[in-house]
Amino acid sequence: MPKRKIIANIATSADGYVARTDGNLDWLTRRPAPKGFYGLPKFSRAIDAKILGRKTFDLSVKMGASFSADNVHFVFSRRPPPASVPVGVQFVTESIRAFAERLRKEAGKNIWMMGGGEIIGSFLDENAIDEFIITVVPTFIGEGIPLIAPTHREVPLRLLSLQRFPDGVVQLHYSVKQPRA
Repeated sequence: MPKRKIIANIATSADGYVARTDGNLDWLTRRPAPKGFYGLPKFSRAIDAKILGRKTFDLSVKMGASFSADNVHFVFSRRPPPASVPVGVQFVTESIRAFAERLRKEAGKNIWMMGGGEIIGSFLDENAIDEFIITVVPTFIGEGIPLIAPTHREVPLRLLSLQRFPDGVVQLHYSVKQPRA
């Protein structure tokens, strides 16, 4: 049985931001999406869990996201969980490395690393992301939340595929080259 992968699948502006500084996604959500929505429905069928940071979780709740027991959401946060936690949401206090190793060994589909930039960077620093699917939207937004929180790191990637869409969007699929032991 192949091991589960943790895959960061996220859209960025052409200048590398996943959202405006205040978390606003207007530059992304007001675009008409093509048929097949950049492969997201197909990708969603290949996953059974999502990982996100507390800011992304709070914004998702504010935007009316629905949660269910069929699709577990793991939320990493240094703050205590809210008084009412939706069904299917688990707050995680375990170390990233231990969490990723445990999750990869469990039976199931792949895991979607949703973001934001801080948690993606933290997982990357712990070699806990296997692949990136970066959907680049042909728009500069000038400032915002970067795909990966800035720090000194160098992470080699291997291009698995590249897909162009008629609206100018480009999707890059990379595997993360794991460091040699």
